[in-house]
Amino acid sequence: MKLMFISDIHGSVHWLDKAIEAFEQEAADHLVILGDMLYHGPRNPLPEGYLPAETAVKLNGIADRIIAIQGNCESEVDQMVLDFPVLVKHSNLLVDGKRFFLTHGHEYNSSNMPKLPEGSVVCHGHTHIPVIEQVDGVWVFNPGSVGLPKNSTPNSYGIYENGVIQVKDFNGNVYLTQTI
Repeated sequence: MKLMFISDIHGSVHWLDKAIEAFEQEAADHLVILGDMLYHGPRNPLPEGYLPAETAVKLNGIADRIIAIQGNCESEVDQMVLDFPVLVKHSNLLVDGKRFFLTHGHEYNSSNMPKLPEGSVVCHGHTHIPVIEQVDGVWVFNPGSVGLPKNSTPNSYGIYENGVIQVKDFNGNVYLTQTI
């Protein structure tokens, strides 16, 4: 199974279009969204192409292929316009015998790890900075931000396939890669 991970769209229809294009080109089975889909929040600048309502429409167009969790910017009103569940704070996927713990990152992250078996993967966004690292035998994976990258990192997404995690920019360049 091939999974594409994105996070922190923050209502940028411009960058979401690039993410959906990459999703189709990658031929991923599912799009895993790690929160902060529609709004930019009070601490962030407006992202390029900030159109939350149009962002919702585009996400709804692929709702049957989305697995999503709640970020710190989602609220009940977001669920009213999205055709897939977005108010789940944490979830798990079992892929290739590995447990993928999905969270946004404002609660669980490399500084506050959930109790997981060795070899598991904590997948989160929130920091807007791509990371693939190991903490106490558990992988920590952040695909970076679609709409508002930080620390001079590229607008990015993640791919998991056959035991390899990658972070790519929207030109298809591999930014980080790790066999897990």
